[in-house]
Amino acid sequence: MKIVRIMQLLASLTLITLIGLTNAGANSLITTSPISGSTVTTVPTSVTLTVQTALLTDANEIVVTDPAGVRVDDGTISVTDLTATIGLKPLVDSGIYRVSYLLYSEADIPLEGSFTFNYSAPSVITPNEPTPTPTQSQTPASSSWGTNVFIIFILIVAFFVLIGLALYARKLFRDR
Repeated sequence: MKIVRIMQLLASLTLITLIGLTNAGANSLITTSPISGSTVTTVPTSVTLTVQTALLTDANEIVVTDPAGVRVDDGTISVTDLTATIGLKPLVDSGIYRVSYLLYSEADIPLEGSFTFNYSAPSVITPNEPTPTPTQSQTPASSSWGTNVFIIFILIVAFFVLIGLALYARKLFRDR
């Protein structure tokens, strides 16, 4: 009787483990660019989704809509392993943009969902023109009087060492 009870317990633990493993392997969204829920002030040129499992290249759908519900993506989706990117048309209206996605990976259920980001368009667009800054002319570094005297002293000592070495070499060759 105890053996049957132990076998039932082991079977139920195995079943729970297998069910937990199948759900743990499901594909899920890791990161987005622009970040979900963030406010961006520069115009994004694309939306990128990164997931856990490699995506199929031809079966994915991503739609980006503006605050009025008008589609603002250009329809070109590129998939590279774990990332899917869709290009955007230039955004002009401030507000909440919605990204809806349906991503497919091999041997997994489709990953479907959506997120939003806030685009805050600048009120006045001014071109960035560089402004010249005046530079100060560099004054040459001058040496002090003490440095000049020290260098002259070293040169005189070097001259006398040279003469001494020449006389010593002359003596050595003469004594041979």
